[in-house]
Amino acid sequence: MSESTSIKIAIHDRSGSFSDRWIEYCRQNNIPYKLVNCYQSDIISQLTDCDALMWHYSHTSYRDVLFAKQLLYALQMAGKKVFPDFSTNWHFDDKLGQKYLLEAIGAPFVPSYVFYDRNEALNWIKSTTFPKVFKLRGGAGSINVKLVRTKKQALQLVRKAFGRGFSQFDRLAYLKERYRKYKEGKNSFLGVCKGIARVLISTEFAKMNSPEKGYVYFQDFMPNNKFDIRVIVIGNKAFAIKRMTRRGDFRASGSGNILFDKSEIDERCVQIAFDVNKKLATQSIAFDFVFDKNNSPLIVELSYGYAVQAYDFCPGYWDAELNWHWGKFNPQAWMVENLVHTPLQK
Repeated sequence: MSESTSIKIAIHDRSGSFSDRWIEYCRQNNIPYKLVNCYQSDIISQLTDCDALMWHYSHTSYRDVLFAKQLLYALQMAGKKVFPDFSTNWHFDDKLGQKYLLEAIGAPFVPSYVFYDRNEALNWIKSTTFPKVFKLRGGAGSINVKLVRTKKQALQLVRKAFGRGFSQFDRLAYLKERYRKYKEGKNSFLGVCKGIARVLISTEFAKMNSPEKGYVYFQDFMPNNKFDIRVIVIGNKAFAIKRMTRRGDFRASGSGNILFDKSEIDERCVQIAFDVNKKLATQSIAFDFVFDKNNSPLIVELSYGYAVQAYDFCPGYWDAELNWHWGKFNPQAWMVENLVHTPLQK
């Protein structure tokens, strides 16, 4: 960004989040900014001298889940620029909301089913086919995702969903994932020990939130997918990675087995991502794609947030006309640039 700007940006600083690069970009480009604490009761008055707020809030923080969306939308309604804005974040970590949204706009979406009545769910199970994929409303990195192979397994999940419910944190699954990464050389023995400790001591998020219950959510299983494609769109630019599934598993998200080469990406996914985002009008969005039996790309889910450094090895990006641009790039810089050039609401 060569030109100067009079906009002043408030940034909630969270180490390891987008804010690290937002702050650095503002410093390098002389963009006025100040650090604020969104957890403080006087956050609105902290923003009096600012035109915008940028906050990469986390779905794993119980405090963020309590009020981040509400604060951001309140500021947006007051005429301030925010990142993420309402269109970008209302469906974040909400697979039920994403189902309704993607179906409503006619996006190519994996067929999904949600039930809020126990008997309706049980009747559906009797008439449908398996396997199916069971998911809780929230969770990333394939947390809270299970392959349901039989009607018996599905019936058990429904009874639990409308009974005691599901903990926000699957302790055993967490330990298994730690051990898997240890065997693949991607985690230390200390990491395994931390997984064992988590079996005994749950996360703060799980302790502060009630069990997930009162609904059950399934998606059709797309077999023979050894990977998924993640495409991230920010404004008129997009980049992508291919995530390989875990060994002996159908899940790719969170596997850590990533391919970055442009030739590994099916550009139909990139085109769909641009097309869908025109309807969603988000500032930044990640689309996860799998392929059906006809090899057509289908969206699995969405997310505005993602790991910062996981995409540093991408060799380039596409523009909205699918022209390819080689070279390193800074997605968080694009977020700041786009926010700066968005007109203030009156």
